[in-house]
Parts: sequence; structure tokens; C-alpha cells
Amino acid sequence: MTTPPPDKASDQAGFDRHLWRLALVVVLGAIMTVLDTTIVNVALPTLGTDFDASLSTIQWVATGYTLALSMAIPLTGWSVQRFGARTMWLTSLVLFIGGSLLCGVAWSVPSLIAFRVLQGIGGGMLMPVGQTMLARAAGPGRMGRVMSIVSVPAMLAPALGPLLGGVIVDHLSWRWLFYVNVPFCAAALLAAVLMLPRDTDRDRASRLDVLGMMLLSPGLAALVYGLSEAGNGASLTGARFLTSVIAGGVLVLAFGAHALRKGSGALIDLRLLRTRAFTTATGGFFLYGGAVFGLMILIPLFARIVRGDSALESGWLLAPMGVGAMVTMLIGGRLTDRYGARWIGSGGVAIVLAGALALTTIDASGGRSLLMGAMLVVGLGHGLIAPALMAAAYQGLPPASVPAATAGSNVLIRIGSSFGTAAAAVVLQIAIRSEIPGASGNLNDAAANHGPRTPALLTDAFTETFWWTAAVLLVALVPVLIIPRRKREPDTKTESGAPTPANA
Repeated sequence: MTTPPPDKASDQAGFDRHLWRLALVVVLGAIMTVLDTTIVNVALPTLGTDFDASLSTIQWVATGYTLALSMAIPLTGWSVQRFGARTMWLTSLVLFIGGSLLCGVAWSVPSLIAFRVLQGIGGGMLMPVGQTMLARAAGPGRMGRVMSIVSVPAMLAPALGPLLGGVIVDHLSWRWLFYVNVPFCAAALLAAVLMLPRDTDRDRASRLDVLGMMLLSPGLAALVYGLSEAGNGASLTGARFLTSVIAGGVLVLAFGAHALRKGSGALIDLRLLRTRAFTTATGGFFLYGGAVFGLMILIPLFARIVRGDSALESGWLLAPMGVGAMVTMLIGGRLTDRYGARWIGSGGVAIVLAGALALTTIDASGGRSLLMGAMLVVGLGHGLIAPALMAAAYQGLPPASVPAATAGSNVLIRIGSSFGTAAAAVVLQIAIRSEIPGASGNLNDAAANHGPRTPALLTDAFTETFWWTAAVLLVALVPVLIIPRRKREPDTKTESGAPTPANA
């Protein structure tokens, strides 16, 4: 896609009309795809009842979508290069809308799962394609601000997904969980047709790395599935967990060896790891994402199991995180553009760490104010971290590497979030067995065998897990602190008219 290069004045002063339009299109299209990762979770018991299916079967409605997202992301770089960003944006959006409509009319569990996979394929490519378009159009001087806009959908998902899902399930048919996507995405489709410039820089000679796709996409799916199983309480010595994680790990490692041999023709160019800014930013986001996604499953679990809150009440506990992030996100983008990502990102991690440490002080009789206050602090830090690290990942990269960098960073963040969710669940299970001798580690079983000290013992298990999360956040500070400083942009431009990128 050809976009007007930002001149020096607009690059420093703010967004021009073209960039605002592009940002509007991306946010409209991406917001529902991200919400759909969490909106269905609260409806799984209802779906199980309506379809007379077991929880182990119906959970594939959520897992199938997540796996499809993971498998589609690696295709983003090649597809944008071959067909153009506008074409892939419209295609992905149509797939997502079609999948949503089909999910709404699903007549059985297999049909619903199949349509969720179709929905996930479209949704998996939308966010990276939108991120690529914005990164290309922004220029290095506005990267922090534009990445703060990209972060909005990702931040709203954990905060609003369970709330919106709870309201729909309580007052409407579960089918509206999917129909609600249609008007938002139809508006995004219309906006994209009217506002996005035509693709003029397609590389029709670009060939798909078929072997790389056959290694990486199923490898990621297997890893995410195995980690999800651990997060849902599966045994770490069980066949499903071990088979999935080992098979996924072998496939991903095989892709790594293949990609290093193939170079720029690989599905994801691993030579990007030689760029210090890309490696430190994505490495920091991998660790940070794991810690924060762990927090986001621990808080609702604590509310449901220890406090006895309803699904909707437990969902409200995450809302302050979204509020806090919205407060600091645009500020974080501006500060990143002015001062660079290193200190803004590390400051954000430190603030999130303070929120996690506050959670280690909870007790079984504590009120909701501490939980919500801690999540507000976490959100304030997240609003600084997300735009800083996302912008830093592009620092020092030529424009041609932007699609590959986007796909690579999104893959790492997806694995990090899945790992963090699984690790938090496993640590919590171990802590429960330590605090309550003879307990299976299953939260529902532990809560059902209710004794006078059970809430206090379960709370101790949760606080131990929060300490683990705080330790991961502390480790995440290391790569963030060694992100290189962003060099000032020279006044010269490349032959294509795009600003010359800074060196790493």
C-alpha cells in the first residue's frame, strides 16, 4: 500500500488527516476481533446446556478461535507483501464478519467450532495487518502515538469482553455474542473501502514459504493448545499437555532452523533478531505479557472461588485496568515519541509491578476496593508500556521489514500470553496443594471441601502466585532497560519518499 510520506513538520507536530482516517479504520476493524477472545468465555456453561455438551467439548468454542488466531498471524507478512495491505485488510474483515454470522446461526457444537475457526482466521490477520499499515504511514517520529492507538483494542478486550458477554448472556440469546460483531465490522468495512488508498506496491513474485507455514502454524497451534490445557487445570504429566507442548516445540524449533537457512524468503525473517531494538522490545513484551495475562485470569478466579462473586461481578474487577490504560495510553505514545521507549517502557513496568505487589497483601475478608485499585494501577502502567514497546520493535528497521516485524512480534506476544496464563494456573495449583494438604489443586474441588480456614488458605495460595507474577515483571525490566536510544531522524529521505529509519 502506498501512503503519503509524512513531512518533517507533521511528523513532529501530530497526525495528518490521512493518518487519522487510517487509525479510525484500524480501530473499528480490530476492536471486535480482540473482544471475541474473551467475550465468549462467560457463555460456555450456557452453550454447554443449550447443546447438551460437556465442558471439555464446549471449551473448543473458545480454544478453536484462539488456535486459528495463532495459526493465521504468521501468514500476515507474506500476504501483505504479495496482495497488499488494503486487500488483506478487506479480506480478513469479510472472513471475520462471515464467521460471526455463521456462528450466530450455528446448529450444533461442531458447526459452531468450525465457524469460530473461520472467524479466528480472519481475526488473526486483522490486527497485524492494521498495525503494519499504521507503522508504514506514521514514520519513526510518530510511532509511539500511532502504537498507542493500536493498543486500544487490545486493552479493551480483557476489561470489556467479560462484561459485554455477561450482559448479553443474562438478557439476550447467546447468539448475540456473535451478531453484535456485524454492525461494528460492517462500519469498518465501509470505512476501509472509502478511506484506504489502493494497493500499488504488491510484489507478485513473492512466494509463500510453504514449508515454513507447515512447520510454524501448526507448531504455534500445538504450543498454544498445550499451554491452554495447563491453564485449564490439565496435569503437566498428562498425555495431552506433553504431546502438544513437545510437538509444538519441535515444530517451532524446526521452523527456526529452516528460517535461518532461508533468510528473507522465510515466513518470518528471523534475521530481525539481530536488531537490538526489535529483540529487546519483543523480549520484554513476551515476559510482560505473560505476567499481565496471568494476573487477568487470577483476579476473576479469586473473586469467584474465594469471594463467591458472580461472573459479572468478577468481570467488573478488570474494568479499572482498562480505565487506567485509557488514561495513560495517549500520553505514553507522546512521551515515547519525545523521549524514546526505554524509560517510558521501564517506568510502565515499574508501575505494573507496584500494582502486582499490592495484590500480594489481599486477605480473604478484604473488600473489592483493593482489588480494583490494584488493577487501576496495573492499567496505568500498561498504558505506558504497550505503545513504548510496540514502537521500539520497529526502531532501526527499513520499511520493507515492517510486515515481517509485525508478524514476528505478534507471534511472540501470543505465545507469551498463553505461557503466562498457563504458568499462573500451574503455580496456583501447586500453591493450593501446598496450603491445603490432600487437595487436588482443582479450585472448584478445594472450594467445595469448605472448612473454616479454606478461604484464608486459598487466599494464601493466590498471594503466592501474585508474588510469582511480580518476579516475572521484575525480570521483564531487564530487556526493556537495554532498549537502545532512538536516534534523531535525519532530514533526508529515501528514494521512495519515506523517512530514513534510525539505526538500532
